[in-house]
Amino acid sequence: IAKEWMLITAGDEANGYNTMTASWGHLGSLWNKPTAICYVRPQRYTKEFIDRESYYTLCFFPEAFHKALGYLGTKSGRDEDKVAKVGLTPVFGEGYTYFAEAELVLVCRTLYQAPLKEEYFRDAAVMDANYPERDFHDLYIGAIEKVLVKE
Repeated sequence: IAKEWMLITAGDEANGYNTMTASWGHLGSLWNKPTAICYVRPQRYTKEFIDRESYYTLCFFPEAFHKALGYLGTKSGRDEDKVAKVGLTPVFGEGYTYFAEAELVLVCRTLYQAPLKEEYFRDAAVMDANYPERDFHDLYIGAIEKVLVKE
């Protein structure tokens, strides 16, 4: 995830959707379920969608899409149709959105959300390096309910 990045996408065709690039995340098992964890800063437009919806997707792409993911991570969907600008094709499932060009899609149902908080950092250097403005991410734990693999 750190090197290849992923798109976190929430929303659907009826109510709109937004996506953002992320390089932080975890996959594993929690509460007897396969889970994915992602992080979203409060100022990101995608946060409005992930907070509103029950599902989000994590999309992973071939290396050829790295430039597009870079663009999607620096522009806001509030200001433009950034998905159309980079040429991705949205695909709408029941309550979620992913992209046809993705090699791997994890469809996640949000189980838990919590903000990271200053008082819980045990290493101030990590906090200072990543949150100089104290705009802490929210953590989202999602049950992986569907895995789509491009053939």
